[in-house]
Formats: sequence, structure tokens, C-alpha cells
Amino acid sequence: MGILGIDIGGTNIRVGLVKDNELVRIESTLIKKAGSESDILNDLYLQIDQFSNEKISGIGIGVPSVVDVEYGVVYDVQNIPSWKEVHLKEILESKYSIPVYVNNDANCFAVGEKYFGKAIEYKNIIGLIIGTGLGAGIILNNKLYAGKNCGAGEFGMIPFRENNYEYYCSGQYFINEYGTTGKALFDKAKNKDAKALRIFKEFGSNLGEAIKMIMYSIDPEVIILGGSGSRSYQYFQDEMWKAIKSFAYSKSVKNIKIEISEIENIAILGAAALMLDANR
Repeated sequence: MGILGIDIGGTNIRVGLVKDNELVRIESTLIKKAGSESDILNDLYLQIDQFSNEKISGIGIGVPSVVDVEYGVVYDVQNIPSWKEVHLKEILESKYSIPVYVNNDANCFAVGEKYFGKAIEYKNIIGLIIGTGLGAGIILNNKLYAGKNCGAGEFGMIPFRENNYEYYCSGQYFINEYGTTGKALFDKAKNKDAKALRIFKEFGSNLGEAIKMIMYSIDPEVIILGGSGSRSYQYFQDEMWKAIKSFAYSKSVKNIKIEISEIENIAILGAAALMLDANR
């Protein structure tokens, strides 16, 4: 039996088949961003139906939106304007007669690392996505914790300095403060550009402050960094650790692990892992 992991991202719907802890096949289609709710659902059905010859025990879906995890309702999905309130779990369970699990993309990232990535050996985990925003998923005692309203892990929204942590610890920092992108700075840093290296040092110090806040709040064993921003880790890690070392409890600093996600299709695997987590 396999599990279908579905990543509804910014530009594509990707459906992957996970068998024996391996991602064995992926099907993908572009999202019709101007399409109606039913248009997008029909595209989703077409991708799922490509696996009709497989024995599927369940479906996990990650979406960039607020989710009612209990009932599998997604609200205001980013990049799909027509998906204001879609009862995705109910719709798919009625159509395919197998269990369906829905959660946001940050929570999928965390649970994907728990079951398939660098967090396998840990019980208390933060998956921290550094991209256009700062998102996080929380696993406590081996179980994904989403909170009552799927809002747990919104560390980026916590006030910090003149704005919030997301402003200072995501791609927003480079755009708002320096009018450039993290990718452009990364390319310059590879050529040892002094300004780019200095900006990454500032970013690392900011991120270190965010990690300290997470340590005070959750006290995890490991924090897994993902998203496009994590690719620049070599340029900001020293300043990040310098900030972390000012944490009040030295034993916590000694024990905390920071890892970088290395799984190419973690979004699909993480979606599939929602079923594993639910049945743990």
C-alpha cells in the first residue's frame, strides 16, 4: 500500500506516491490561478487519478493557507484566489473513499523531516522555513502540534525591533532593507562580495535572535532550517551562532542542534507524512 502526498504550491499541484518510505513517482500540473474552485479541484482529480492503478491507503495534502485541521477545510489559499473556503477533506474522502489529511505547508515540512529527513531520531523538533516569509512547524513528543486554529509556529509574526521576526529573518529583510533578493546576494557572496557578506552577517544575527526566542518558547532538541534562505547558511551561520550563544542557559546552547534540510521533495513527503503522524 502507498500514500499519496500532495503539494499545492505557488505554481504547481504535485502529487507523489510514497511506498516503503520512498518517493517512487511524481505527477504535476500548473495551477490555473484564475480558475474557479471547481476548475482547480478538477485538475487535482486528474493528477490523483493518474495513480488509479495503485493501492492507496490515504492522502496527505499540504497547502499554503490557514487550515481547519480537524475537518480539513482550507481558507484563502495563496495564489489560488477562488479557494476561499474549500472543504478539501470532505470532498476527497467522498470521492475516493480513503482517509485524507490536510495541513499547512510549514507543518508538512516539519513532519516530513521527522519521518524522512534529519529529525528522525528526535522527539521535539522545529521545522523553520526561511523563504519569502518565516514559517515553522512544531513537533512535540513525536507528534505534530498545530494548535487549535493551525496557528502554532507563527514565530515570524511575533514583534521584534521595529517590526516582527519575519521582516528581519526572511527574504523580506533583503528586499525591504537593501532592495535586492536573497538569491542575488547569494550569487555575490559566492564571489566574496564584501557588502553581500556583511548583509548575510546581519541576517545571521537576526536569525540567531529568532532562534533564541524559539528556544525560550519551545526548548526543542533540533531546529531544521529549510526554504530558499537556508541555502545561504554558510554565509550567515557564524553570526547566527554568535547570537545563540548569548542565550541565558548555557546547557541549552550546548545541546541544541541546527540542521539544514537536504530533501529535494520534502513538501510531497511531508504531506504524505501527515497520515503517518495521524496514525502514530
